[in-house]
Amino acid sequence: MTGPHLTPIVRFAPAKLNLTLAIVGRRSDGFHDLHSVFVPLTLADRLSLAPIGTDGLADTLYVTGFDTGPPEDNLVPRAISAARGAVGAGPGRPATPPLAARLEKVIPVAAGLGGGSSDAAAALDGALEAWGADLDSERRLQVGASIGSDVPFFMGDGPALVEGRGERLTRLTGVHGHPGILLVTPNVAVRTPDVYAVFDGATAGGDGSVRMSSAHLAQELGNGLSATDLVARAGVLASANDLLPAALLVEPGLVPFRRALTRVLGRPIGLSGSGPTLWTLYPSLGEARSAAALVEAAIVDRTIPPLGAGPPSIIATTIHTGHEERTT
Repeated sequence: MTGPHLTPIVRFAPAKLNLTLAIVGRRSDGFHDLHSVFVPLTLADRLSLAPIGTDGLADTLYVTGFDTGPPEDNLVPRAISAARGAVGAGPGRPATPPLAARLEKVIPVAAGLGGGSSDAAAALDGALEAWGADLDSERRLQVGASIGSDVPFFMGDGPALVEGRGERLTRLTGVHGHPGILLVTPNVAVRTPDVYAVFDGATAGGDGSVRMSSAHLAQELGNGLSATDLVARAGVLASANDLLPAALLVEPGLVPFRRALTRVLGRPIGLSGSGPTLWTLYPSLGEARSAAALVEAAIVDRTIPPLGAGPPSIIATTIHTGHEERTT
């Protein structure tokens, strides 16, 4: 225990991409068992935390960039509160003064990219450092899982096979190289509970071919896969998401939007998580940036039809390996 920091603690909170998402079954607690390959991206929010005084004051949160909605819906204060509860109070325990949090939000919100969960993991880790406190790895994962299903993934580094409701992680060697990834997030609300409800009502379970694709990719990434080989699998991966049909039913406008995006780019288009973010793979970040310019032009001339209350978010990024600069 080192005592509270006097200077701000800074954390980068990366987005994630589901390269596969298989629904294995439904649990008794209402959640679903998953078999999904997650990769972290260089696209990342920036969170800073600093003690603001003594007990009696409340934690504060200031957000810039994308609107995260009401403060009570933001996972950063919830994560700080959970960290404080895990540390506890009393003799021999570190002080947990209130924290001022500043979140620079560049990951699209409610987009299937895990931004809120990543912010929560960053807040949990940053709060502990700000207080000079610590928790063992098992306890950290427990606290993270209590905040949200995807939070444990963001408490480690690199790609992972995610199972259960998100609490069972197998870290994977990952990708050798830097494939480009183009993310296109239409400005529409696709609520995850709605997508799962449609999935449960329309199917008897996940597609066996999706489960096989997910298992195969996890095995390949466990051994290490080249960027070239990953891009070559884009056609299979773009359809390896059991929630894709349900998301298209929840937001029918995604159907013509995705078709037009496919025509403009000439590449397979996948869905991350429950959406609405659509993605495609490129051999390099430069090629993904060139593709982003094509999509921006197609949005302007309406080759890609409008969808939602405004233009989509169009972002070129790559898989984060721990060496490249974060995109903020």
